[in-house]
Amino acid sequence: MLNKNVLISGAGIAGPALAHWLGRHGFRPTVVELAPALREGGQAVDFRGETHLTVLRRMGVLDELRRIRTGGSPMRFVDERGRTLLHLPGEFAGGDVEVLRGDLSRVLHEHSAPWTEYVFGDSVTALHETAEGVHVTFRHGAPRTFDLVVGADGLHSQVRRLAFGPEEDYVTHLGYYAATWSLPNHLGIREGSVGFNAPGRLASVGVDHRDPARAGAFFVFASPQVAYDRHDQERQKALVAEAFDGLGWEVPGLLDSLRQAPELYFDSISRADVPSWSAGRVALLGDAACGATIGGMGTGTGVVAAYVLAGELARAGGDHRTAFARYERLLRGYAEQCQKGGDRTGAFLAPATRTGLRLRNGLLSRRTLLNLMLKEGEKVSTVVLPDYEAGPRPAPAGV
Repeated sequence: MLNKNVLISGAGIAGPALAHWLGRHGFRPTVVELAPALREGGQAVDFRGETHLTVLRRMGVLDELRRIRTGGSPMRFVDERGRTLLHLPGEFAGGDVEVLRGDLSRVLHEHSAPWTEYVFGDSVTALHETAEGVHVTFRHGAPRTFDLVVGADGLHSQVRRLAFGPEEDYVTHLGYYAATWSLPNHLGIREGSVGFNAPGRLASVGVDHRDPARAGAFFVFASPQVAYDRHDQERQKALVAEAFDGLGWEVPGLLDSLRQAPELYFDSISRADVPSWSAGRVALLGDAACGATIGGMGTGTGVVAAYVLAGELARAGGDHRTAFARYERLLRGYAEQCQKGGDRTGAFLAPATRTGLRLRNGLLSRRTLLNLMLKEGEKVSTVVLPDYEAGPRPAPAGV
C-alpha cells in the first residue's frame, strides 16, 4: 500500500468520516482541527435517500443515529402578533434521519478514534509538495511530512486556499447571511421552531432537542457581500443587529440574547465550485470541494464522498493519481445535483418582498401542494456506490 500517512484538515463531519474509512482500509489518518475540541450543539442536519443511508449502514452508525435523531423539526411562521401564517411539518426539512450536528460529529469521532490521531487547537499554514510527499507547516505544532493531504475544512477551506488559490476564485455569495446562537428558552417553545418574517429577513427560534430549557436562534437576512473578519464576533453581532433593527414580534429580546451570547455562528449563504477536486497530492472533500452553506445536503454528500475517496485510495493501492481521478469522476455529478438546493434556501426562508412572503405562505398552506413538495423532496439525487472491501469496524473509543 502506497501513501498510507494521510493528513485531514477538519474534524467536523466529512473529516472524521474519511478517517473512519481510511483506518478500516489500512491507512494511518491524522486529523487536525482549529477548534480546541469537538463542536457541540449546532443546527439539525439530515440524511435523505438510499445513497446516504447505505453509507451510514456500511459505517455501522445508522442504528445509533436513529436512536439519537430529533424526530424532525416542524417550522411555524407567525405574524407580528404571534398568529400562525404557515406550518411546515417535521418531515419537510427532516429527511429520513435528522440529528444535531454536534451529536453526529461525536458519533463519527468515536468511530474513527481507534485508528486516528486527532490534533485539536491547530491548523495548516503552509503546504509544500515534493515527489515523496507534502511538507506541512502548522500554526502551533512542529512541521511534518505526509504522503497525502485532504481538505475537509468547509466552505472557507484553508487547504483549498493554500493548494488551489484564493477563496474568491471558488466561492460565490448567494445574497444572504445566516446567524445562529444559543439562548434560554424564554418563549417556552415545546416543539420545532417559530419564525417571523419581514421582507428579506427571518428571525426564528427553536427548542433545543436535548435540553428543553435551552433554545437556538436562527436569523437569515438578504445582503450584498460585506467584508468582515471571520474571527471578530462583535462585528458579526453588529451586522445582525443592524439588519434586524426596528422589527417587532420577539426580535428585540432575541437581539438582547445575541449581545450576551458567548458563541455565534455567522456566515454568508454561499456555494463552492472547484473545477478539479485535486492538485497533486492534495484533494478536497465535502463543502471544500462542492458545498453550499444551507440546503445543499452537504452533510450527506460529505459522508458519501468520504466513503468513496477512501475506497478508491484502497482500490488503487494508495496510488493517489488514479484514486483522486476515480473519486471525482464517480461523485462530481451527484454532488453538484445535491448542491443545487442551496441556491434557493435564502429566498425560501426570507423572501425579498411582501408579495413573495404572501405567495410562499399561501401556496404552502395548501395541503395538496405541500404533499406534492414533500414527495418531490424524496426524489433525491442518487449514485451507484461501489462495495469497497474494508476491514472490520472497531468498537468506538471508550467502549
